[in-house]
Amino acid sequence: MEEPIKVLIVDDNEVVREGLKSIFDGHKDIMVVGTAVDGQDALEKAPKLQPDVIMMDGQMPRMDGPTAIRAIKKIMPDVKVLFLTVYGDYAGDALAAGASWYLTKDCRRQDLLEAVRALAQSYRLKAK
Repeated sequence: MEEPIKVLIVDDNEVVREGLKSIFDGHKDIMVVGTAVDGQDALEKAPKLQPDVIMMDGQMPRMDGPTAIRAIKKIMPDVKVLFLTVYGDYAGDALAAGASWYLTKDCRRQDLLEAVRALAQSYRLKAK
């Protein structure tokens, strides 16, 4: 059996982080390896946690999503970033910074699960 997809969730809102984490509970193919409260926290944690997919918010204190994506991609160029935003704000900036895809926070659970699985598959194919 293939190893679970490792996900790092980055959002400054604790309710959002915990809500996203709960979506993955019960899915044996996806494992949340950590959470981060902002882009700076993600930049410090990502190299240690080695996620396949990073779910990144846009507007956060200390370091916003696009800035964090750019910094993380410099040290982990193959990691896939799923940008998760409220209204599509920052989506263009996030994609330009290196995000692989974006969804709005009003997406369906199934859309989120499918996006994480698709991004992880492309990450793993590139790593082989």
